[in-house]
Amino acid sequence: MSDVMTAPVVRLRNLTRNFEQGGVTIEVLRGVDLDIASGEIVALLGPSGSGKSTMLQAVGLLEGGFSGSIELAGIDASSASASERTALRREHLGFVYQFHHLLPDFSAQENVIIPQILVGKPRSECEERARELLASLGLEHRLTHRPSQLSGGEQQRVAVARALANSPRLVLADEPTGNLDEATSDKVFAQFLELVRGQGSAALVATHNERLAARMDRVVRLHEGRLD
Repeated sequence: MSDVMTAPVVRLRNLTRNFEQGGVTIEVLRGVDLDIASGEIVALLGPSGSGKSTMLQAVGLLEGGFSGSIELAGIDASSASASERTALRREHLGFVYQFHHLLPDFSAQENVIIPQILVGKPRSECEERARELLASLGLEHRLTHRPSQLSGGEQQRVAVARALANSPRLVLADEPTGNLDEATSDKVFAQFLELVRGQGSAALVATHNERLAARMDRVVRLHEGRLD
């Protein structure tokens, strides 16, 4: 494998996050180190409350209060300004959550178009990319439907398409199929993996599902604030 493919798309060093609650310091992350190579899909395994979502928020540059270093796509995000962090998210990251968080007043296609518009792509290119992604997820006949007109599995497929719309270097997924029944979860997750691998993105997927974790390239476990 080439050096380009094996170079880390994200590198965490001594990532730490504490919370103060009732005069007590709660250590959620206690010096996490992690490298994820370009194109690698990593399962972040751990029970509810173990800090998986907190870790994803850190990698996703979604909130402050962390110490340690976060390097994304070769850029030191730890010292980046708010505007620089926003640019890094738009240019290099895609997000999928347990709940789809689609914009309710926009169609499936429009929900996938919007993140592309935000990075300055031409409207015609955005529309074509949205159609291609949604068709690859079996939603070619649902382009004009709003989220309320879609099933739970269809909504989550739109969320996957939205996350991948800008071909991010890294996709962050937090229990991406945790709100679906087992059969639908398996189908949506298989499509997620196929799309991510097909475009060469890396992914960090938080889950407590051992069966889904086994389908990824590597499993890391968060235990008492550290990766095992």
